[in-house]
Amino acid sequence: MNKTTDIKALAAGVQSGDRRALARAITLVESGRADHRTDALALLDTVSTQRQALRIGLSGTPGVGKSTFIESFGLMLTGMGKRVAVLAVDPSSARSGGSILGDKTRMDHLARDPNAFIRPSPSQTQLGGVARRSREAVALCEAAGFDVVLIETVGVGQSETVVAQMADLFVLLLAPAGGDELQGVKRGIMEIADLILVNKADGDLKAQATRTCADYAGALRLLRKRAQDPDGFPKALTISALEAEGLQTAWDEMETLTQWRRQQGIWDANRQAQANYWFGEDVRNGLLALLLDDQQTAERMRAAQAKVKSGDVTPAAAAEDVLRPLKDRLQ
Repeated sequence: MNKTTDIKALAAGVQSGDRRALARAITLVESGRADHRTDALALLDTVSTQRQALRIGLSGTPGVGKSTFIESFGLMLTGMGKRVAVLAVDPSSARSGGSILGDKTRMDHLARDPNAFIRPSPSQTQLGGVARRSREAVALCEAAGFDVVLIETVGVGQSETVVAQMADLFVLLLAPAGGDELQGVKRGIMEIADLILVNKADGDLKAQATRTCADYAGALRLLRKRAQDPDGFPKALTISALEAEGLQTAWDEMETLTQWRRQQGIWDANRQAQANYWFGEDVRNGLLALLLDDQQTAERMRAAQAKVKSGDVTPAAAAEDVLRPLKDRLQ
């Protein structure tokens, strides 16, 4: 069987909703091998479809209960007859490059649901809280017929805002806390959040969760209103992932916002802007790869790195020395 036939067969498996085929396809697009990249692009072109899932980006502070939320929320959606895909990104070690990839274990019930698909992927030290090829994995999940794709980032911070470039809605999950928690959340991620969900609103923490939600609701009112939002958005709500309380309300709000954005043409405009963003990113990454593959440039980099390490030149000056011949060549 030749490569073309393999790609066609894999694409057919993805489009039929075969979860094994989908897993293999995501493995292919995540591969760093040049020959795999060629096959991945052919696969993505083959499965290209007008089918659109609701892409929900999810970020949250450590220990907030993201996995518990995803499992409870996902089971609620599958109980409504929807097919749910979860792309969970685990942080990679900067030293070894390895990842634990334990999300599937933490979502045991959802992992066994025939209408759900969970794919943990290593971030590979990629900034932005998502893996480099997460957006392509999302496209494959759409082609496989999933109705909702949840994209879980590795944490919460300024860099996680890049997940908004591949999601239709961005949800920030937080735990009940005092004012210090509000100070610790970056303004950038607050500005892109469509919904803030204060989790663990149960038991002894319920009252504190209500106060925390009120704090965030007040903070959201201080931010400048966005043109892509109807009145009342973004919103802060309380939920209990453990007791599955407030999840239906959160979903209703997501559907309300999604429907409004579709009617206003904002949904399509956002998708177009995201495609343009990732086009630019791929061009920049491709140019960097070409630069690093050039033997003369690689030799200049090694020589410059030695000078930087010894303290003979500053990093900025060394970088300029490496790039100067390339600038001269392009002029």
